[in-house]
Amino acid sequence: MNDEAPRLVLGPLLRYVGETEATIWVEADRPCQVEILGRAARTFEVAGHHYGLVVLDGLAPGGEWEYRVALDGTVRWPEPASEFPPSVLRTLDPARPVRLAFGSCRVAELPAPPARRRGRAQREPQHGPEHGPEHGPDALLACALGLPDAPRGSWPDTLLLIGDQVYADEAGPATRRFIEERRDPAVPPGYQVADFTEYCFLYREAWSEPAVRWLLSVIPTAMIFDDHDVHDDWNISAAWRREYQARPWWRDRIGGAYMSYWVYQHLGNLSPAELGKSELWRQVQEPGDAAPALREFARRADQLDGATQWSFGRSLGRVRVVVIDSRGGRALGAGRRLMLNEAEWQWVAASAAGDWDHVVLATSLPLLLPRGIHALEAWSEAVCGGAWGQRFAGLGERIRRAADLEHWAAFGQSFTQFEELLTGLATGRHGPPPATVTVISGDIHHSYLAAVDFPAGTASRSAVYQAVCSPIHNVLPRSFRRTQQLATSRAGELAGAALAALAGVRRPRLRWRITRGPWFHNMLAALEFDGRRSRLRLDRAVRDGEAPPRLQPVAEADLS
Repeated sequence: MNDEAPRLVLGPLLRYVGETEATIWVEADRPCQVEILGRAARTFEVAGHHYGLVVLDGLAPGGEWEYRVALDGTVRWPEPASEFPPSVLRTLDPARPVRLAFGSCRVAELPAPPARRRGRAQREPQHGPEHGPEHGPDALLACALGLPDAPRGSWPDTLLLIGDQVYADEAGPATRRFIEERRDPAVPPGYQVADFTEYCFLYREAWSEPAVRWLLSVIPTAMIFDDHDVHDDWNISAAWRREYQARPWWRDRIGGAYMSYWVYQHLGNLSPAELGKSELWRQVQEPGDAAPALREFARRADQLDGATQWSFGRSLGRVRVVVIDSRGGRALGAGRRLMLNEAEWQWVAASAAGDWDHVVLATSLPLLLPRGIHALEAWSEAVCGGAWGQRFAGLGERIRRAADLEHWAAFGQSFTQFEELLTGLATGRHGPPPATVTVISGDIHHSYLAAVDFPAGTASRSAVYQAVCSPIHNVLPRSFRRTQQLATSRAGELAGAALAALAGVRRPRLRWRITRGPWFHNMLAALEFDGRRSRLRLDRAVRDGEAPPRLQPVAEADLS
């Protein structure tokens, strides 16, 4: 091996995979040519960092290829003496069932004391002291460690990470040390990530653990951000935006957030056809540093004017997956409070329509909360909007931020739009009714399954559910669990409903009931679609003593 050749910094990450094409993403330590399965791509540069996205086309449906990654002709993946099997690329097969795994909220830093697997040392990520001494076993790591022994036919076709892939506002020990080497953490933003360079380090910490790194090389991933990818309560209200935009460090922070999100997460969400239509993708491949172009793009993206769309769709055979951005496309101007601006919501509705066996609508923030919490969030929006006068509006804003009252229920007009979309899909207004419509979500650090009941007289022909899976690795402290349980009790529901009624909030048209859960564990969920049948499985991460973590089934449900 040529030790002078370029090296991999991060990756490979298997990203978009369809029936005949795929993309694989890498980060290298210098400019180079990346070669995979006979295809090659030059790296592009952003502020001294070098990335490659190799597009593979002309593949056979249902095919399987072991692959290596060469940089300037020197093989850099797999790594020498790796204990994991070769990385494989598997294209979609329209004749086999579709498996979609999902979850959210993963704190990744730092390695814990070694555990043992197959006689070799393994490491389990943990995190900084601000999270407390224990957040339980990492469900993503547990999945990675179990995957080599599982039949490839049982592997997920896509892993959907629904928010909080990194915690920019709660950096772990390694990132904190990196910050100390660059700047004075006594000056704001302190130990929070400040710019693009620190974001790059944060992603490296999140995706470098050997087992997780191998998993990301064999399971296609799609991703969408949530608040901690940027900052807690990001875009919760217009008042929040004004406050943070006035802070002197915020410009570099939000610029670095959008630049790194585009490079590390969003770029791999796009199909080769969508890449071909992207002017920004064309610009970053030109010679020279693409940082100025990405910085200008980030500035525009932060305007919330509808010019930037982060929502995206994927078709997995007869399953349509629409991933909805519920953070970066909000409308928060005077008299306008929407989870997504009107243009992007129209795209979501159109993208979900069609002749599908199943429709999956993914949003980092749950649509259907326990009913007492739903009512409380709807009340907060009304009070902040002046329903009880200006004196209470300021108090409402403080409560909104302190209690994270920022889900779809706190965006009443958007909640109504979502109700109408679900009703339209289930009744055939947007095409032949699919067998199932499933909303999948994360964020709230507990997991459950909710069934949707339509009003009497609604000619629904689809089964409609919401499945929430959170966290992957960030267990809710026990004190917060007790508060959650109180809010979801019958007394909490009645109190929330009374407050909402006093603020003039209308009752939701849809009714829903939690049929499984809640569970307060680190978990991963998976949907399996076979023809018109759909099943949900939820697994929790467990660990026996010093043994490596593993996934243990918690519940299964037939959704069709």
